[in-house]
Amino acid sequence: MTQTIAPPVASTFDSLDPRTGTVLGSYPVHTADDVAAAVLRARRGAQHWAGLTAGERRSRLLSWRSVLARRADELAAVISSETGKPLDDARLEVTLVIDHVHWAARNAEKVLGRTAVSVGLMMANQRATVEHKPVGVVGVIGPWNYPAFTPMGSVVYALAAGNAVVLKPSELTPGVGRWLVESFATPSGSPDGAPVLQLVTGFGETGAALCTAGVDKVAFTGSTRTAKRVMAACAETLTPVVLECGGKDAMIVDADADLEAAADAAVWGGMSNSGQTCIGMERVYVVDAVHDRFVELVAAKARALRPGPTDRASYGPMTMASQVDVVRSHVQAALEGGGRAVVGGAESVRAPYVDPVVLLDVPEDNLAVTEETFGPVLVVNRVADADEAVERANGGTYGLGASVFAKARGDELAGRLRVGMVAVNSVISFAAIAEVPFGGVGDSGFGRIHGADGLREFTRTHSVVSQRFALPVKLMSFDRGPRMAGQLVRALRLTRGRRR
Repeated sequence: MTQTIAPPVASTFDSLDPRTGTVLGSYPVHTADDVAAAVLRARRGAQHWAGLTAGERRSRLLSWRSVLARRADELAAVISSETGKPLDDARLEVTLVIDHVHWAARNAEKVLGRTAVSVGLMMANQRATVEHKPVGVVGVIGPWNYPAFTPMGSVVYALAAGNAVVLKPSELTPGVGRWLVESFATPSGSPDGAPVLQLVTGFGETGAALCTAGVDKVAFTGSTRTAKRVMAACAETLTPVVLECGGKDAMIVDADADLEAAADAAVWGGMSNSGQTCIGMERVYVVDAVHDRFVELVAAKARALRPGPTDRASYGPMTMASQVDVVRSHVQAALEGGGRAVVGGAESVRAPYVDPVVLLDVPEDNLAVTEETFGPVLVVNRVADADEAVERANGGTYGLGASVFAKARGDELAGRLRVGMVAVNSVISFAAIAEVPFGGVGDSGFGRIHGADGLREFTRTHSVVSQRFALPVKLMSFDRGPRMAGQLVRALRLTRGRRR
């Protein structure tokens, strides 16, 4: 009888330039044992890092910021080669990273440090403080579309909060992850054998291993489907998670909007980075009175875009080859479902590039409206008024970001949208402001990165209540006497029973 021998599992994989297929580097496929060993080392690193003063951590992070700033073009070149995006787009990504490192380093102590809180009348003899302590080791699983900016929104805030981090970048962009980790090593001052920021590389199995390797929290960015698997794996050990799962972001254009600005924002928000942006515009709801003029402006701007392999191109290729099929299926579904293309069409999908596509009158239950396309495809639908636009924008299962272009009702409409973040008369601007929390609701996930909420996300709240002096009557004692509770209720009626 012949015995079938399974082929050996590859121990390395290659990173490729999606524009040319050129091999950029080879990286190890880290096993579950490798990941567990990294987490064990990180545990020692966490003890060292948390043992530093807040000022010492701040100094090291600001030194890292300086490294990133001085070597910004070097990092941008790595991003550009692994994602295919034009170099200037990669440079823009790096500037956002630097700003977040700066803000997190300078504000962590103020946000997380011990603060006194009110104790109330009943506990007037007590003193209460609240502080936020690091959770320990954080596992970060990053995406490929913004391979520096997105994972660093967790990495930097986790580090600033006093944690050690194990980063697992996408298998499409391991070089960016390695560059970030190596750039941190010198200014961090970590002792040998106790690294504060480490890298593990590989495919989905490596990320799954990170979820079960004993980390104290997992920060994941990726698809909703994968996020559910991450959450299920972490549930086995009650490991908390923060999940950013993409979206189907909508723009609302009201009758009094600046149409030129709105059209420019829609095209850039929907098609920059080849449309591979979780907070990119995919649906635009335009009030009937200005719909036709808005479509004219959008169509003209979209037709002027030229994807390609050079830095002069408007945007680059689809970074993940399989995403081309997703884009193709959404465009076909829209056209077969009654929508019409005013720019591009099925012929626009020519792997590894996708030319701009602008679709009109796509039914709300169509795949191109309900599911994330993640390509340079914009669906523009007519609505009677802005209230209908809000209803449609809120009709899906995602809830990450949104944009509103309006003069009179901008803030009001923004407040009614079921999303985590809204830009009024701009697009994606919330991602560029370090102090603004970033995250979604529904199928877009939960938890927040960036800002004060992003710092607290990687901590555990620690409360301490200390008695300042003894009261003549013990409220929390079996010796308090039979009448004390009744007297306390009467006192509370006088002080708390009023309507104001």
